[in-house]
Amino acid sequence: MAEHRIQHGEATLFARTDGVDDPTAPTILFANSLGTDLSIWDDVLPRLPDSLRIVRFDKRGHGRSSVPPAPYAMGKLISDAEAVCDALEVRDAVVVGLSIGGIIAQGLAVKRHDIVRAIVLSNTAAKIGTRATWDERIATVRTQGLDGLVDAVMERWFSRPFRESPEIERWRALFLSTPPEGYIGCCAAISHTDFYTPTAALRLPTLGIAGSEDGATPPDLVRETTDLVPGSKFELMRGVGHIPCVEQPEAYARLLTRFLTDIAHP
Repeated sequence: MAEHRIQHGEATLFARTDGVDDPTAPTILFANSLGTDLSIWDDVLPRLPDSLRIVRFDKRGHGRSSVPPAPYAMGKLISDAEAVCDALEVRDAVVVGLSIGGIIAQGLAVKRHDIVRAIVLSNTAAKIGTRATWDERIATVRTQGLDGLVDAVMERWFSRPFRESPEIERWRALFLSTPPEGYIGCCAAISHTDFYTPTAALRLPTLGIAGSEDGATPPDLVRETTDLVPGSKFELMRGVGHIPCVEQPEAYARLLTRFLTDIAHP
């Protein structure tokens, strides 16, 4: 394991590499969701093939990355991901993006064919929500902080049994620890993004993953985006919400491993 800090414009991006310590090894890049950090993948990593190089990073405004002033543009978030990949010599990678991380994955796949060999679109879409919805969420954070959203967010993120378990406290605390400026910045980026046309032009191995209890990106929305890419595959995970890698890491890792095997990576 190694930790990295990468300067990109006004942002300092925190990244971590695990697994094989060799940039030429088969690589998987993870991009996490809004209001979380790279720890959402912690329980998935040990269940993946040990021949992989694994790269994770915190997008600007989240986790251990710096918090430039909001708003952010999706193009800037994508170029941040590029900067991480270039600094860490990531090439021909499978990019796994969850929620906003999935939007970043789509943009990176369109822009950098040398970096992205295949994508996993997890609990995401080419367009998520409406501008009015995101503006309302931004206004709530500005007036009430993240406390004004946390209960509704937990309902979208997790199934009822998980919400009623002691584990929920860790993820509730993680959400509340997100810098409000970073959260607002990324909300603004999502609100202005519609990737239907560029994503429909992609021609690369693609797997879509949805959660049956996902209140943020329902299964039909994830399937609609996945189906934009010819030859793509779609998997529905039962009994999980918006962050299935947390609720069912073993099942999630199995889906990833099967996809990696199907495309011979590694």
